[in-house]
Amino acid sequence: MGGDIRQNQDRDRVRNHQVVNVSRRPLPCDLKIVVAAHKTYSMPEDGVYLPVQVGAAGKPPITGFARDDDGENISARNAHWCELTGLYWAWKNLKADAVGLVHYRRHFRGAQGIATGEEIAALLERADVVLPRPRNYFIETTYSQYAHAHHARDLDTTRAIIAARHPSYLSAFDAAMKSKKGHRFNMFVMRRPLLGAYCEWLFDILFELERRLDISAYSQNDARVFGFVAERLLDVWLEGTGGKTAVEMPVLHMESQHWPLKVVRFLWRKFVRLRTARECVI
Repeated sequence: MGGDIRQNQDRDRVRNHQVVNVSRRPLPCDLKIVVAAHKTYSMPEDGVYLPVQVGAAGKPPITGFARDDDGENISARNAHWCELTGLYWAWKNLKADAVGLVHYRRHFRGAQGIATGEEIAALLERADVVLPRPRNYFIETTYSQYAHAHHARDLDTTRAIIAARHPSYLSAFDAAMKSKKGHRFNMFVMRRPLLGAYCEWLFDILFELERRLDISAYSQNDARVFGFVAERLLDVWLEGTGGKTAVEMPVLHMESQHWPLKVVRFLWRKFVRLRTARECVI
């Protein structure tokens, strides 16, 4: 209950522009954190945060937001790639020393609400990557949770691509799929050389996945497949690359998470949907 109250207070402060997370001292690096958004929304006032209109191609501009269709981009793919169109834009067009990605409804939590540039820059002095705290599925593995929620062939095809194009990461992929924990939300902050290496690897896999998958019969939600798969690949890259240190921060959700409903859906997908599938096979 106390956590819910604190979260609601944080949300209210942001909406009322009472959270002024402005870095008062020069940061040790030029840091930019992309806030992926598709609509007008209250944004952190700290200058390290850069609101980016994702899926901007063919749409009216949002005042004060950068656009992910400016420069080299994949903005037109946003319906299936989600916030990754913002990540691709940042990779190809931003020149900052360190780059991060968050979502307008999900931020890293600092000492007094949304993390400040100072807080995140200080963590980058201690570690290579800043990550959100992992999600724990408890009774599901990363693979089984995805298979129950979406389509198992998405991950099966991804594994085949990794085996063919990046075989040194295959054992890391298998380990991540068997794990009951994982870093989600496509949220992170890292220095530019590391970002470049990650994006080269990630988008090479996802473009090939796009070529191989037929998603014409997918629901609107399942068609966001490339964003969903990418969430499961960050841990694969970190483990497969090796030698990288990471520090975790809690996630601040700007809207209600409807946890009772999420738990019901989680259990339904695992038990009812699975039982129904088995009955159909029989």
